[in-house]
Amino acid sequence: MSKNKLILLLLALIISGCQSTFGPGALEKTHPAYNKSISETLSEQMLINLVRLRYREQPAFLEIGSVTVSPRISTSANVNATVNTGSVGNFIQPGVGVEYSQSPTISYTPLRGEDFLKSVLSSISLEAILVMTQSGWSIERVFGMTIERMNGLYNAPSASGPTPALEPKRYEDFARALEIFRHLQREGIMEIGPNIDMDKKQPELVMQFSPSKVDQVTSEGLELQSLLGTTAVDHKVIISSDFLNKQPNLLGLRVRSIMSVLFYLSQNIKVPDEHKEAGLVTVTKTISGDEFNWSDTPAGKHFVVQSSKEQPKNAYISVPHRGYWFYIANNDLETKSSFLLLQQLFSLQAGQSEAKGPTLTLPVGGR
Repeated sequence: MSKNKLILLLLALIISGCQSTFGPGALEKTHPAYNKSISETLSEQMLINLVRLRYREQPAFLEIGSVTVSPRISTSANVNATVNTGSVGNFIQPGVGVEYSQSPTISYTPLRGEDFLKSVLSSISLEAILVMTQSGWSIERVFGMTIERMNGLYNAPSASGPTPALEPKRYEDFARALEIFRHLQREGIMEIGPNIDMDKKQPELVMQFSPSKVDQVTSEGLELQSLLGTTAVDHKVIISSDFLNKQPNLLGLRVRSIMSVLFYLSQNIKVPDEHKEAGLVTVTKTISGDEFNWSDTPAGKHFVVQSSKEQPKNAYISVPHRGYWFYIANNDLETKSSFLLLQQLFSLQAGQSEAKGPTLTLPVGGR
């Protein structure tokens, strides 16, 4: 066999043995890794922003615009020849080398200006609330996080900004109304959806009560009616953000912005005593002067962030800050669910804005 044919044969064998590195094989190997990395990065960003807000520090949001991976392969070939003058004969030793590398490039877009206004500071739309309640999320969890006021009931509005010095008032009735809503939703007695009326330009958002089942919850129905100050007409209650429109069958909702939701949830971070004593955070007090327990609030019932001096081993997600680790426990399913809902709401709001410059593009060292 000639020298050239031998080299070509060896190259073909090596490349065929590495075919999983390219094409579909490359996608199978790289896609899960990048997918996992992006998911963890976005979760850590959300958690550290919650912690920053608890410490009255500026949050920052970076959107990943694109991830581009460029695989490269380089080959080399050489031949070493040994010529003997004796009877042993001559030797030809071919050498072939193949080197594979990846060069990922990640583009980041900071949320600022109009995008920041739409995604973070603007109130979450009632349509988005509808989407969440129709996507498997309980009305108790969705309303508990996102609704600040419901007719005359209040869901800790003072928690929608930096930590207040005094405990929120009158949130217990709001929490009770959500418990009844949750029961009615679970039993299939009530659902939220659009009410398509041909006489109106846009469909109304309504709470629809099942006529065949509504009599099963007479006591709870009367209690809910008393709490909200509403009366269903044709088994429907109209949902609106207009508090000036005083109708007996209207449920006025004031919806939080993503920033307000973040502030609200940040109150449920277990801050180390060392930081409280140093005055790094505001400690909310009750009327009697005791520390207020934020886990009693509608959102606090389903969300808590722990802290520890050492890096936790049982963390679902964790971030370091000011000498401590803040984390969500891996077995805290309630908090993980609320955190997932928060991320979905953020993604839904961020999708309303159009990403504009500046964009930061960083090449990552290939390997």
